[in-house]
Amino acid sequence: MTENGMAKFLPAGVALAGAVALLIWAFGPSVSVTARLPGQDGGAQGGGTAAAKWEGKLVKGEGKPADLPGEWPRFRGPNWDNICMDPTPLARSWPEGGPQVLWKIDVGEGFAAAAIWKGRVYIMDYDRATESDALRCLSLADGKEIWRYTYPSKTKRDHGMSRTIPAVTEKYVVAIGPKCQVICVDPVSGELKWQMNLPREFGTEVPPWYAGQCPYVENDRLILGVGGSTLVMAVDCNTGQIVWRSPNPQRWKMTHSSIAPFNFNGRRLFAYCASGGVAVVADGTGEILWETNSWKITIANIAMPLAIGGDRLFFSGGYNAGAMMVRLREEQGRLVGQTLFRLEAKTFGAEQHTPILYQDHIFGVRPDGQLVCLDLEGNVVWQSGAANRFGKGPYLIAQGMIFLLDDNGTLTLAEANTTAFKLLARAKVLDGPDAWGPIALAGGRLIIRDLWKMACLDVRAKQ
Repeated sequence: MTENGMAKFLPAGVALAGAVALLIWAFGPSVSVTARLPGQDGGAQGGGTAAAKWEGKLVKGEGKPADLPGEWPRFRGPNWDNICMDPTPLARSWPEGGPQVLWKIDVGEGFAAAAIWKGRVYIMDYDRATESDALRCLSLADGKEIWRYTYPSKTKRDHGMSRTIPAVTEKYVVAIGPKCQVICVDPVSGELKWQMNLPREFGTEVPPWYAGQCPYVENDRLILGVGGSTLVMAVDCNTGQIVWRSPNPQRWKMTHSSIAPFNFNGRRLFAYCASGGVAVVADGTGEILWETNSWKITIANIAMPLAIGGDRLFFSGGYNAGAMMVRLREEQGRLVGQTLFRLEAKTFGAEQHTPILYQDHIFGVRPDGQLVCLDLEGNVVWQSGAANRFGKGPYLIAQGMIFLLDDNGTLTLAEANTTAFKLLARAKVLDGPDAWGPIALAGGRLIIRDLWKMACLDVRAKQ
């Protein structure tokens, strides 16, 4: 996500006996944790002190929910794949001035981007005037604020503050602040349901440039990469109670990479790129089925793993990390990974945004700014060329087209095909700089942002 934060990595290594002991400890009887209520943070496994009382404030605004179709309720959209399946017809060309700007608002410095649900827009913002994290709910129609929930969090400018995207369902909104504070509120009223302070409760180390991981919610559970005393955990979104958690004997730290869910041999698994490598954990128990330190990025790990075909994971990153494809197989209840290929950064990498799997090909912007289409064997099918570079900007696919926003706020529309790069339209839509926040698209309304402004564009086909 989100997403310019960086985290340094520590070498993996721990005595085998200690690791076995921790595994036995982690997979023993589950620990009962009381429901988290406003102002109360329970202790966590692994010790640590209870969080101080955390007072939030809910303020109502004049905005009203819009009666408009379409949803983009979390990072990378409804299916966590950055592909919009909304049937609203989209334009394949734009007028000279570009798509119509429906509204534009000021936002706190950063890269936190929008989630869209039932005519509402949610953003995890930062309010410098009050030194508070601010979960804001806006009208999709005009950008006016419906409500905001704030809590104190003194955060210094570090090339932006907030850079995550909330996850929204019928029953709650889950959001992560810059300093790894997690809140869950009612999506309509904004009333707080529960809260969690990861550094205080789990020993999570706030990543340099602040938290960038976006919350992944599935079956009423938040699945989160934690670091500290716990590598990955599942939290009941209704109560804030911990359902299961994985051990972290090597004390890997949190990165900006988000959780990647996938199915393997009938089991639900989650892959997470932590500071020291990659772990795949089992749903229901948190058991670590596979881990490797063969994929590490020495400066920043931002892109999440891309699950392919049920038994492959594609990893990509910036800072000369390049890319890697791994095939998983099961042996005696454990997973074994086989590296199928590695690519140098000049061929492919993903410095900021996770690539998209579409029509059995991988689409992504590599470190030199070019959009690249790869086949699943790692061969470059096409690249956009030196005249079509997109910096570190975001992109998504909808109706056979790819929307790309470059660093300085120029929006490009191209065909998302597996033959060649074909430009359809281009327009300057934001002033920039650093238009890095992920794009959201619902009902033909495209929400984009740069460092200080958020805008909603009408990209519908004209009747």
